[in-house]
Amino acid sequence: MARIILSFILLILAVVPAWSLYFHIGETEKKCFIEEIPDETMVIGNYKIQIFDKNKNDFLPSSPGIGMHVEVRDPEDKMILSKMYSSSGRFTFTSHTPGEHTLCLYSNSTKWSMFGASKLRIHLDIEVGEHANDYKEIAEKDKLTELQLRVRQLLDQVEQVKKEQNYQRYREERFRTTSESTNQRVLWWSIAQTVILLVTGFWQMRHLKGFFEAKKLV
Repeated sequence: MARIILSFILLILAVVPAWSLYFHIGETEKKCFIEEIPDETMVIGNYKIQIFDKNKNDFLPSSPGIGMHVEVRDPEDKMILSKMYSSSGRFTFTSHTPGEHTLCLYSNSTKWSMFGASKLRIHLDIEVGEHANDYKEIAEKDKLTELQLRVRQLLDQVEQVKKEQNYQRYREERFRTTSESTNQRVLWWSIAQTVILLVTGFWQMRHLKGFFEAKKLV
């Protein structure tokens, strides 16, 4: 029972449908985040850039002309998204491999000097799974009733939970494989230490025996 409850808690903690934050970056700085994502899961990121105006000592509401480069790599370090965007917008990608995906953002714009700026503020919202779907747009496109749309949402939620459960099983299998490999290495290292100690002890006994015989003590 306790194991079931623990698994359920871990599943809830692992399901992170969306997160929002803001951060500052310098002119040549790259900021990266790691997100654990199940396979075949859509991820949508919404961002907005604000540039720091030294004259006003504050961040401007918008930053026209400032670009943002977005890079996304999968757990196998393969590039699945690399694109230059404007000062605000949306990027989308779909994971094909479960695990830790690395999301990096940086600006290579040369227009910072126009504002005498030294840093940017980036507002970033990430939506994962069914939370990335625009159900209002889906309802208008497929001409769904309110009940049909609700059923569609529930089916998407069930599918996402299924993906999360499969990902947790994948993580558990990977952890078990790593543990078994570590235990095997520890076992062989213990055996090697024992063999070394036995060989060393045997050599010391032979050496001492030869020493005592040479000194005619035995």
